[in-house]
Order: sequence, then C-alpha cells, then structure tokens
Amino acid sequence: MIIGIDANEANLTPNRVGVNQYAFYLLQAFRKLETEHKFVIYLKSPPLPDLPSESPNFNYRTIPFPKFWTQTRLPLDLYTHSPRPDIFFSMTHYAPRWSPIPVVIAIMDLGFITSPEQFTIKDINQLKNWTAYSIKKAEKIIAISNYTKQDISKYFKRSPQDITVTYLGYDKELFKLDQDQTFTEKVLRKYGIIKPYFLFLGSLKPSKNISNLIISFDKFRKVSSTFSRFKLVISGKKAWLYQDIYDLVAKLKLSREVIFTDFVPEPEIPSLLSGASAFVLPSFHEGFGIPVLEAMASGVPVVVSKAGSLPEVAETAGIYIDPYSQNSIVEGLKTSQVSPGKFVKAGLSRVKSFSWDKTARQTLLAIENTARKN
Repeated sequence: MIIGIDANEANLTPNRVGVNQYAFYLLQAFRKLETEHKFVIYLKSPPLPDLPSESPNFNYRTIPFPKFWTQTRLPLDLYTHSPRPDIFFSMTHYAPRWSPIPVVIAIMDLGFITSPEQFTIKDINQLKNWTAYSIKKAEKIIAISNYTKQDISKYFKRSPQDITVTYLGYDKELFKLDQDQTFTEKVLRKYGIIKPYFLFLGSLKPSKNISNLIISFDKFRKVSSTFSRFKLVISGKKAWLYQDIYDLVAKLKLSREVIFTDFVPEPEIPSLLSGASAFVLPSFHEGFGIPVLEAMASGVPVVVSKAGSLPEVAETAGIYIDPYSQNSIVEGLKTSQVSPGKFVKAGLSRVKSFSWDKTARQTLLAIENTARKN
C-alpha cells in the first residue's frame, strides 16, 4: 500500500513546537517502522536537512505552490500523478479540499472553538472553515487525546467510532535523569538563570495563561523568605497577543525575577528542565502537552491545570491547579516544593507509557483499517 502524507508542519521551521513536533517525530517513527507499505511524503518546499532520509519505502514528493496548497495544488496532484497513493494522511487539521482517495486527518485540539477570544479573527475564520470541511470529508480522524476526541464529536457531530486516539511521545534520548551537569550549567549561564526557579515552556499566547502564572508567582514569593529566592523562567517563542505578558512583568516590577529566554533550541531544553524546581503549565486548554512528558522524564514535579487533556497525560503524577484561580496556582507551586518526591516518582513511572514508536504504530493501524474499508 502507498500512503501519502502531508508533512508540511514538520518542514516549516527547525524551531518546532506543538503540531510541528508531532509531525516531525511521527515522520521519524514512520521511517523506522518495519513495514511493506510505502510512504510518500508530500511537501511544498524541499525537505529540511534534519528530516528523515529517503529509503526504498520512504520518499519525498515536493510540489511547490505559493498559496492554498491543500486547496488547489495538492488535490490536482492526487488526481493526475501516477502512481497515486492508496490513502492520504494529513498531519494537520487541513485535508486536501478534494481527493480521489480516502483521507485520514490528525486534530490537535479545538481551542479556536472552545476559547475563540484567544485567537485573531482571521485565524478563527480559517481554522473553523477549513477544519469543518476536513473533518466532514475524512474517513478517519486521529485525535491526540480523549479530550480532543470528545470535542470533535461534540462540535462536529462525528461518531466516536470515526475517531481514534493516539497519545504522543517524547525524545527518550534527550529527556532523561542523567544530564551532563557541565552543559546544564553552561545553558543556565547563557540565559542568566540562577536556581531555584520554576519553568514554563510553551508558546507565548493567551491560552497558556501566562499572565495568571506571573501574578501567582508574585504572590508565591511573598509567602516566605525561602520562596522569595525563586525565579520564574518563561521559555518559548512569541506567538500572538503576547505583549500584555511583558507589560505585566514591568508593572509588577518583576524584571529581575521573571526571565524570558524566547525560543530555546531543543538540545538545551533538557538542561532547563533538569535544573528546575518544578515545571508549570497552567493552560486553559491543551490538546496534549508534550513538555509535561519531557518534564516527568527529567525527574521534575509537574504543576498542571486540571483542564483539557492534562489530567489524561499526567494522571497521578500531576499537581493540579485551577487555571482561573491565582490562589490555586500558588498552592500548586507550594506543593511542588513541600512534597516533590512522590510526584517525581509517579512521573517517572507514568512517562513509561509514552513513545513515538507507539504513536506511529497506532496511527499506522488506523490508516490500515481505514484503507481496508474503502
């Protein structure tokens, strides 16, 4: 069987987050699978150097086009090029507008529906319209959590039987207990970080609830002289509507206590995590939350919202907070320092359930089952 894959999310930038990571690591895992199937990877531009190398059953097909690639250029190629794939898998919300073959799509989350105030009008309109037609046309939908599956079924009226959940993985070579301490100290010096500190890792956008975290951190520091020594490290690229975060730090006079690193290259993230007193993700919603896995694998307590998919991912390893309550976030930060050991142990146990190989095998099985029905 020939499986066509839209992998553009893996090829947009070397600075991958979220769906970019999903596409990149899933491609790597597909490349390593022992299978008789052939993968044809469709891209708008030549593959970046770090994408998996080609092999007899893993090839790239680059079809350049400036705009509306999934709407025009990709469908044209699927209809006219030979040999045609037997099935097509889109690693993003957007399926080809028209397709002569069955289509499987992957959905990260539906935050643009559940929290529209956190998106620009332009983004909301495209996400709503293009996701709606993609879900309607797809023979099978891959959701990255049960939380996302339930939202797809609720808002787009698809049967739960049409939706398969495949949890995500993490890089086990990078994220582990045994880190190079010399390199870690070098990374901390690079960003001007002094222990002890809490770490937030993610894109700077409203859904991540960073403003509430900053206010709560300020309150936490005032609880005791011990807690006043803590810093808050906010790592991640600027996404949208982020200026209020910087303005808030200035208003609270926390410029020395809150450290912004901007985007951090992935090889440096294990050092930031391993040096942290706790990892904090107070999001209003999350489709999954790969950094939670990375933190647990690094032996760090995780303070996460009791919202979205996060309780699914962390289970008993999570220190749960109400993202809308600053007092709850303060209590979560305190708990992470009063009794961290049991959460670290639970996290190291929980993270064993996740791997990109498992994600790839479950995804491939869903694709195979869909192809057999058509």
